[in-house]
Amino acid sequence: MTELHAALIRTEGLGKRVRSGERELVIVEQVNLNVLNGEAVAIVGASGSGKSTLLGLLAGLDTPSAGKVWIDGIDLFALDEDGRAALRGRMVGFVFQSFQLLPSLTALENVMLPLELGGHDLAADRARAILGRVGLGERLEHYPRQLSGGEQQRVAIARAFVTEPRILFADEPTGNLDERTGAAMIELLFELNRERGTTLVLVTHDQALAGNCTRKLTIAAGRIQDAA
Repeated sequence: MTELHAALIRTEGLGKRVRSGERELVIVEQVNLNVLNGEAVAIVGASGSGKSTLLGLLAGLDTPSAGKVWIDGIDLFALDEDGRAALRGRMVGFVFQSFQLLPSLTALENVMLPLELGGHDLAADRARAILGRVGLGERLEHYPRQLSGGEQQRVAIARAFVTEPRILFADEPTGNLDERTGAAMIELLFELNRERGTTLVLVTHDQALAGNCTRKLTIAAGRIQDAA
């Protein structure tokens, strides 16, 4: 399933329920979807609609109560936790609203980290190159506390793309940024996405960000309501 427009991510009857006292809460319910190779898909919906939980299930960061997820034909939850982590290491990058940079590492070291964990050669050279690509070539030795919010998100985007992942999951990537900085992040994210042919799945409240995607999925009360 590696050719363009093959289903890289597929779900069947995907659901997540949690107990709260005597009640069982439905977080995600009966989600059936295909995300095509090279596609950019936005998941939108109100707070509490299940967006971030769905993203976590697609990435194997959370376990479902029902249903299945396949990534590149591999049954994600037939793997144990280590197997899912290994698959993410091979295929997946992440960008989060809170950046999730390690404060004790420089920008360069934060971007090198996934390469080093994956045993890649020339980690420093590759990290320097992509930090230059995102406009931070002069900020390599700065720590996160010495960077603005927009600069920190650029480091996070560089870290996500440095391993050249097949899939990039992004959870509210512009949520902590002002409008101008957020617009710059959207442009950068999609430039890198086009260059690398990555499959992009993102959760957002940002209509400008969603509008840049090839498809928009609206979720309400844990169910996909419509796709545009």
